[in-house]
Amino acid sequence: MRRAAPLLAALLLGACVAGPPPEIATPAPVLPESYLYAPPPSEGASLAALLPREDPAFDALSAQALAGSPRLGEALARIDQARAGADRAGAERLPNIGANTSITGQRTNPAQFGGSLAPGVQFDTERVSYAANLTARWDPDIFGALRAQERTALLRVDAAEAGAAAVRLALLSEIAASVIDWRTLAARQAELESDLAAAQDLARLAGVREEAGIAPGFDRVRAETQAAASRSRLEALASERARLLGRLATLTAQGGAQVRAALARPGAAATLASPPVALPSELLANRPDVLRAAAELAATDADLSATARRRFPRFDLSAAIGLLAFGIGDVFDEDSVVGSLAASVAAPLLDFGRIAAEIDGAAAAKRAAFETYRGAVFTALGDAEAGYGLVAAADAEASAAIVERESAQRAARLANTRFEAGLTDFLTVIEARRAADASGERAAAALGRARRARVLLWQALGGDPQPTIQGESTRSTSQ
Repeated sequence: MRRAAPLLAALLLGACVAGPPPEIATPAPVLPESYLYAPPPSEGASLAALLPREDPAFDALSAQALAGSPRLGEALARIDQARAGADRAGAERLPNIGANTSITGQRTNPAQFGGSLAPGVQFDTERVSYAANLTARWDPDIFGALRAQERTALLRVDAAEAGAAAVRLALLSEIAASVIDWRTLAARQAELESDLAAAQDLARLAGVREEAGIAPGFDRVRAETQAAASRSRLEALASERARLLGRLATLTAQGGAQVRAALARPGAAATLASPPVALPSELLANRPDVLRAAAELAATDADLSATARRRFPRFDLSAAIGLLAFGIGDVFDEDSVVGSLAASVAAPLLDFGRIAAEIDGAAAAKRAAFETYRGAVFTALGDAEAGYGLVAAADAEASAAIVERESAQRAARLANTRFEAGLTDFLTVIEARRAADASGERAAAALGRARRARVLLWQALGGDPQPTIQGESTRSTSQ
């Protein structure tokens, strides 16, 4: 009982400051049952169909980006860093075994003992000792502080993996949008070149009529002005191409020539896939930013638990066995074997609020993480609602633009036919041509925006499910 008294006293002192961690309410966010602009289940297509996967440029550039993007490489390195932290936290739960050897020389001055030595008593003033020890130390983690720290570290790995998935999602979305913009520029260029050719034909016709004296020179000037406007819009596309090339070079970590070569591959015909049918609740399992926020919330909960366990006593077991001799020839004598075995317990008694302040800080961090999680959930919901709405609006705009283009082109053909028959004047032909020229480019741009809206919806819904990044899931050292 006398030997157990210090242990019991430490337990009682630890109980004076121990207690459960504070409860932080984290209710599940309430999401609507459906999206406002989502299509009926009978009309929805697959999520993967929203990306331009039929375009060889997208396949090539996305593969290059996933293989060499600095942004994705940094995110993957963060996973390795988090895994190393988890391995360290797991190793803390296991015994720590070490070994050491030493040779110590010591010289003692007899005068330091003064006159206290008995007459005739002498001792060796110079002594050399030889030692070799095997040591072991282990924290049995009775109250689970180390387990809570390990759980925190493992959840940080989950958060890092979700962060890498978010980078991958954004990377593919930006590449897809840039490739669509490049194809849209090609479609706009084709429309502008057709407009330029038509305007030049009108200018030549007006010049012939002017030389024949049957039309004023003003008609030729109007036609040339129309051609100059088409040529100006055509030249403006070069700056947009340069911006897209630079953006894709940044995303893929490739040179401009390599990016240009990938974009030079002919793309498939543009298609507008129907938006997929999805539920708002699926965002909680698909969106990487939501998964990351959820992992961070769970990590702060485990960190709060680990901080609260600092109020409990901590046990420590240690042992050592070795050899100690004062002559090199006596090292392996039986009497040279030495050893020790110890058990200790330490508990806070009066820390004047230090641990309580740390617990309050951990509790505040959990509340902040919960609000971050709620923010991520409703950001995802807003992105998805906006994505469905943008697809619906862009499709309506594209349909209207196509109808406008067909009507304007038909009006231009009719005006030209009536002019050749002498039923209308040249000014009517110019005005009809101007309307047709603007409508063709607008229709091409509207189709591009409709395809781009599908990429935004793909990103908003969390993209396609992907395998675990970098292979198998993390397992700690203690597991």
